[in-house]
Amino acid sequence: MRWKKWTALTVSSVMTATLLAGCGGAGDNGGTSGASQEQEGETAQSQNLNATGMPIVKEPIELTFFTGLAATNGSNKFEERLVWSEYAKMSNIKVNFQTVPFENLTEKRNLALANGDYPDALYSARVPAADLMKYGSQGVFIRLNDLIDQYAPNLKKLMEKYPDLRKALTMPDGNIYSFPSFYSPEFLPMLIGTPLWVKKDWLDKLGMEVPQTTEEFYQYLKAVKTTDLNGNGQLDEIPYSGTGINPLMEQLMGAWGVGTRGLGHKHVDIDPKTNELRFFRTTENFKELLQYMNRLYTEGLIDKDVFTQTGNALYAKGGKDLLAATINPNPKTQFNGEGYIGLGALKGPHGDQLYTHIKVPMVWPGAFVITDKNKNPEATVRWIDHFYGDEGATFYFMGKEGVSYNKTADGKLEYVDEIRNNPSGLTMDQALTKYVSWMGGSYPGYVQEKYFKGSETLPESIEAGKKAEPHAIKELWYNFNFTDEETEFMSSIGSDIHTYIKEMEAKFITGATPFSEWDKYVQTVQGMGVDQYMKVYKAAYDRYNQSK
Repeated sequence: MRWKKWTALTVSSVMTATLLAGCGGAGDNGGTSGASQEQEGETAQSQNLNATGMPIVKEPIELTFFTGLAATNGSNKFEERLVWSEYAKMSNIKVNFQTVPFENLTEKRNLALANGDYPDALYSARVPAADLMKYGSQGVFIRLNDLIDQYAPNLKKLMEKYPDLRKALTMPDGNIYSFPSFYSPEFLPMLIGTPLWVKKDWLDKLGMEVPQTTEEFYQYLKAVKTTDLNGNGQLDEIPYSGTGINPLMEQLMGAWGVGTRGLGHKHVDIDPKTNELRFFRTTENFKELLQYMNRLYTEGLIDKDVFTQTGNALYAKGGKDLLAATINPNPKTQFNGEGYIGLGALKGPHGDQLYTHIKVPMVWPGAFVITDKNKNPEATVRWIDHFYGDEGATFYFMGKEGVSYNKTADGKLEYVDEIRNNPSGLTMDQALTKYVSWMGGSYPGYVQEKYFKGSETLPESIEAGKKAEPHAIKELWYNFNFTDEETEFMSSIGSDIHTYIKEMEAKFITGATPFSEWDKYVQTVQGMGVDQYMKVYKAAYDRYNQSK
């Protein structure tokens, strides 16, 4: 298939500071033979490598990583945290983490790759599949197939246990270019990630049961708006608040029978009536969902700041005891919120009750990539693979036994009191920054409930997972990988369709565009190239099925 190219506008950013310094020892070859020097270098690296066990290398080496940083992950250097200072001693590999805030990550990552100003590896860098294919085929990201077979026994074992993982990591050219952020498919609270929370004590004050339907949820929000539930003498309670409008829509999709293959596919699913691929954002079911959202918004039940609000602004409101319902990993860890419980799958007006808010277990395919600047790829593969086994993953998420965590009498792991009940009033995430660096997500590694003790493993989150489980979708799609030609279409015409849909959905929800314009809107979306969009999706879907 050849797709008609659309002219794209290129937005240029003026950078006022140097992005990344020190690219992991990359340099020129001077006057010596490049081939000869390269062979000598490979021999030296091979002789310095231990194939198994610790340390990974006999003589110390240094690596430099371009590193994504979440706002909740603190500002202290990664190198100073217990997990990395200890791992440097264990492995004989010192890593210099060059951190970039997630809000600037895409821009700076793209600029670094375009300029050739990148270091040995990209860590927690959220590299999308399209870039894995692009820079992998160019040789900027090195091919990992053979290196994984030889030096990554932990990831190899996971790909054998979960064939969909290997399939989702493998690009259309047959190569693997990255290590993923992978959540155990059995760990449902982690795949849910951010439940829809309501205040149980406020429900009790109102004499209401926990909402089981979308109508009951509406009635709860409506009652909150007219009741002084926090007892401060003001009607300042906010029925629902979040960061962006999509999280709430995605929690409610299953109540209208759409989004039936999970959060990894936000526009296409399988129609349960026909068992065929469906572009669900223009269906009558989705229109009804938007009408419900419009009802909440126009009646003042959704925070007017929801479209632009940052996480910090949301948590500030939560800290003032203003939120009746919200979506985040866990109110307790995010703003010391007490009394919240998660909702399961709400039943919709036509009897639909499906919990679709489930992430792809391979959350970030490009969580870690090794670049062509790296002079120690074998050692680097060994370094990262350690965190895909039980021993390394426990160390990564929990730190050091007797220092940051202890084992209970029944063998379970729990953080020390300083972290769980910080004497200075720090949240758990804040207290953890002294020891580990996984807060905020997007890290390369393997997550299981037994050693992951984040927001998702607190009792409230586990209970939310149990509520969701009976109605959770049964067939969860992993990522589909597109060819270069298909990627060109999806990044141009497909991107334009996504952008237009997002803008119009916001207008329908706020009332800026009336629902009398719905048919006209659907016709516009169709005219933008949905038929071609579905052909591309069908091709990727067929490859996905054939590789099972």
